[in-house]
Amino acid sequence: MFRTPEGKDIFVVDGHTHFWDGSPENQKNIHGKQFIDCFYAYHTGLSPKEQLWEKSKFEKYSAENLYNDLFIDGPDDIAIFQTTSLSDFYKNGFGCIKRTSEIAKKYPGRFIVNGAFDPRDGEKALEYIHFMKETYDIKGVKMYTAEWNGASKGWRLNDPEAYKCFELCDKLGIRNIHVHKGPTIIPLNKDAFDVHDVDHAATDFQGLNWIVEHCGLPRLDDFCWIATQETNVYAGLAVALPFIHSRPRYFGEVIAELLFWIGPEKILFGSDYAIWTPRWLVEKLWAYQIPEDIAAERGVQLTDEIKEKILGLNAARLYDIDIEARKVEFANSPSSIAAE
Repeated sequence: MFRTPEGKDIFVVDGHTHFWDGSPENQKNIHGKQFIDCFYAYHTGLSPKEQLWEKSKFEKYSAENLYNDLFIDGPDDIAIFQTTSLSDFYKNGFGCIKRTSEIAKKYPGRFIVNGAFDPRDGEKALEYIHFMKETYDIKGVKMYTAEWNGASKGWRLNDPEAYKCFELCDKLGIRNIHVHKGPTIIPLNKDAFDVHDVDHAATDFQGLNWIVEHCGLPRLDDFCWIATQETNVYAGLAVALPFIHSRPRYFGEVIAELLFWIGPEKILFGSDYAIWTPRWLVEKLWAYQIPEDIAAERGVQLTDEIKEKILGLNAARLYDIDIEARKVEFANSPSSIAAE
């Protein structure tokens, strides 16, 4: 729980977290090293100096590190794990659903585990979606449209194979489709993260929520034009939010554009842990005000009420989280690190 300087408790749902293994032992090839090195470059380039990690810890951190950073030292109440397989780059996957589900069982109520699939796998993808729902009762998935799969270096949300998968997700009640549409990561193809396929998928699958992670950056303008027309398209702030420290005026431009186009009910907080830890992000967001000229030109403000929606209320609505019930549950079972 985040307590504001004014003494108000804010329920925080961290919509974008990972538990990855990018260590040299798990790297299948040079591309595994390139990928985690690129993540680390984002970490060192956009974090406050006092928040920097050693490279070895960043490559593979423990479940105890994660829980402490999110819930003990950090302000999160609930964190959503986003599975990222990258099986072409990592021997045991980069962030696999089995590992995250084990942590979720260890700390009841604190995590929501999302799955992932690759529509290029055809019938096996459909079988795997059934498996994830039956085994883990997933409510969402993370899509990495630039992920490599053999000779293929990307796919689109409106590919016929993808539509079969989304039809099944809709049927099974897997409603929240988180899609990486943001900065590229070496060696992935930047163009495979283009946002235009979101327009097709969101139109054709009105029963699904399309959470565009990283709000389309560096394609913010395209994203906003799509998201203002598609009522089921949302913006995830992961990657955008750290600019609140390194380039606060740029962050003001981003958040003002989102508020102008899609409004405060469709923006979700995400720390992108472990690229960044949530405490400093939440503290800086709560203290932040959009520069006056930017706010005036767009006719928007970043009020405390809006910040509360971004930090937790919006994600709670998408995931059917009863915040008052969770507050009671967590109050009766204070945060602690479980013993091995």
